[in-house]
Amino acid sequence: MPGPKDLDPSTSPRALLGAELRHAREKAGLSQEKLGQLLFASGSFVGQLEAGTRRIQPEHARVLDEALGTGDFFQRNCKASARSRYPEHFAEAAEAEAEAMAIRQYAPMLIPGLLQTPAYARAVIRAYEPTAPEETIDERVEGRMARTRLLDDPTKPLLWAVLDEAALRRVTGSRAVMAEALRHVAGLAHRGRVIVQVLPFNAGAHKAMEGSLKLMDFEDAPPLVYFEGVGTGRLEDDPATVARLRFTFELLAASALSPKKSLALVESLAQDYAHEEHP
Repeated sequence: MPGPKDLDPSTSPRALLGAELRHAREKAGLSQEKLGQLLFASGSFVGQLEAGTRRIQPEHARVLDEALGTGDFFQRNCKASARSRYPEHFAEAAEAEAEAMAIRQYAPMLIPGLLQTPAYARAVIRAYEPTAPEETIDERVEGRMARTRLLDDPTKPLLWAVLDEAALRRVTGSRAVMAEALRHVAGLAHRGRVIVQVLPFNAGAHKAMEGSLKLMDFEDAPPLVYFEGVGTGRLEDDPATVARLRFTFELLAASALSPKKSLALVESLAQDYAHEEHP
């Protein structure tokens, strides 16, 4: 019987590779938990690989080929699924984000990528990479704007963002850029496309002062959480960690302004920025 064919990287390679993994695992008579043991991972991790919410890494591909008798199929094709327009530390999280049914995010210092305008994104990316050529900045901005198209769907994913007041008051790019960015956030909230809350300065100390977090829920795979620092990021599926950070998000939402008051603050700041730019 002929072996599986190489995957076409233009047709969602991670999803195709995940489907092939499920087929090969079931054919070998292995449960997700048993295969996970061979990978020194959990059964839920295997489920995420099969659902396409996690990518198969080269070290996993070698073990999969050996355990499932697939020759070098996964080793050859995991390279196609790894191609990404995003920075390496964020690529897997961005791919998972595209499959999520619900995203809950706390942003301490900047407007989240899914809510950014091109001008705001360019200012942020240029600050991250001050010596990069303009072509690289253009590519990064294009990738970030591609992510925002997730919100073109009128109902999913659910996006619930808690923004620290600092993210709204830090002038990024210029006051005109900030006015446009905040009006964009307000417009999405007015259309009911996102839930936005602002965590005000007077909320004081809180449980997530050390950084940002993003919780992602999926229709047919266990939830994930992503948290990041300067030039680094980590995607985590440990149930205890996900539960702990979900509780953190709930505390933040409880301490934040209501969506109605948050929207009023966002619009007020947008108006202030616009007036400061054109007195």
